[in-house]
Amino acid sequence: MHTAADIIGTWMAAGLTLIFFSFIYRDNPLFKFGEHLYVGISIGYFVNIQYWQVIVPNVYRNLAIEHKYTILIPTILGVLILLRLVPQLAWLSRTSFALYVGGSVGLAIPATINSPFLPQLAATLKPFGPWATAWSANLNQIMLLVGVFTTLIFFFFSLEHKKTVGQISKLGLLFIMVSFGASFGSTVMARVSLLIGRFQFLIYDWIQGVILHKG
Repeated sequence: MHTAADIIGTWMAAGLTLIFFSFIYRDNPLFKFGEHLYVGISIGYFVNIQYWQVIVPNVYRNLAIEHKYTILIPTILGVLILLRLVPQLAWLSRTSFALYVGGSVGLAIPATINSPFLPQLAATLKPFGPWATAWSANLNQIMLLVGVFTTLIFFFFSLEHKKTVGQISKLGLLFIMVSFGASFGSTVMARVSLLIGRFQFLIYDWIQGVILHKG
């Protein structure tokens, strides 16, 4: 048995879904309303999460309860970022952005080297196994070596891509296109999955569950 809140929520969700689907026909005022509503709710939700999960435990609790006044330094830097909205004081935000970007890069470089780069390098240089029992793994390893080598040659612009180097770079381009195609296909399938989920909601939850009362 659906409650009144469930019915109202289902109708609102179905209406907003159809409003967004209306963009398939053309851009219209209803779609613009849904777009602005989505952005506004997302910003409000994000601000609320940041307040209760960042400002309250990290700023208010440290200052008012635990009296850790060193937290004033990152707090002031965070406030300076907000001055980006004030044209006359926007230059003060550059210090915060510089520290933020520099610190993020300093943390990201070691993490990138230790996480994706070194494991990929180790997988590329993995020794071959006995062909009698591991021929499939060895073929995969050869393909991986060829793909890495030819892709690196494609991005090696110190040599003119002619004759042998040109043929190798074309093979590298083929590996790159296969990689991009796989990534694009994965992205498309993820979006199609979301679309199927919306259609299932409209058919089963809205039409059958609320309108026809079969749920």
